[in-house]
Amino acid sequence: MKPAAASASFSGPFALGVLSAPDQASFPGLVIPGGRVLDLPTALGEPALTARGILERWDEMLPRLHALAADETADWRPLEHLRVHAPVEPRQVFQSGANYRQHVIDLEVAHRAPDDPRTVEEARAQIAAVMDRRAAEDLPYVFIGLPSAITGPFDDVVLPDWAEQPDWELELAAVIARPAYRVTVEEALEYVAGYTIANDLTDRATVFRRDMKAIGTDWLRCKNAPGFTPLGPWIVPAGSIADPGDLRVTLKLNGETMQDESTKDMLFGIARLVSYISRTSRLLPGDLVLTGSPAGNGMHWGRLLRDGDVMEGVITGLGAQRTRCVAERTAS
Repeated sequence: MKPAAASASFSGPFALGVLSAPDQASFPGLVIPGGRVLDLPTALGEPALTARGILERWDEMLPRLHALAADETADWRPLEHLRVHAPVEPRQVFQSGANYRQHVIDLEVAHRAPDDPRTVEEARAQIAAVMDRRAAEDLPYVFIGLPSAITGPFDDVVLPDWAEQPDWELELAAVIARPAYRVTVEEALEYVAGYTIANDLTDRATVFRRDMKAIGTDWLRCKNAPGFTPLGPWIVPAGSIADPGDLRVTLKLNGETMQDESTKDMLFGIARLVSYISRTSRLLPGDLVLTGSPAGNGMHWGRLLRDGDVMEGVITGLGAQRTRCVAERTAS
């Protein structure tokens, strides 16, 4: 399938992307409303410049990017003739689990054992109490993803033949600008360059180990197949997003709305997650912090992903991604 056309629809005067042309390898580009792109390595006279390189020098680069976005004499190119790739290659991907209250309640009900004596209402009430206690005790849940799972925002998503219950999880992702280690909640947002869209696909059948339940979750198996994290299309600078805690996250499957929730439903916001992660790990420029998925996943609807499905994901101010699912046996 030919990659879907990207749109330069986002908040603020510009966004960052990684693009390519048939006769040109991928390059970091400055994208402005109206669908125009500036080749940043050429414009800045740095042929080896990468998206991560820009983020590593974010404090220096940001004012230069603002100036370039306002330069009508620059060598702008039409977006429609370019292919859009994932907007960054991170070294580390931190993923927040169980971070949307309603989403976790829905999953608990969907995953109930056949002999669970609780009614639906009892199950919902019990997990709601657990979520409220987690919020009160200030305990985010974060695990590690693999950069190799990332793919472009308009690329096909190959569903592995072993994945019995592949599911969607559209999420807000924060992109780190500066090394962050043991930062406070109050200063955490200073380390965020911007935001992008991630669809953190999950095979529900392999989330929990069947051979030994005491081991718990198997995030390697269920979330890290190649292409299981469509990312982008753009990194929108943090200064262009008024409140990341109040954005609409919407996913449509074959045109039907499945997820449609505000980031207000997050238990732990961006600042809290960044600070929490930095207590243990050193966040690096270009790293991703995925904030968890809101309610409306396939397990809730009783409808998992299959060959030919098309997912369209939109988050307020960040643009849109569109990916088609292809069964592994038919992937070209």
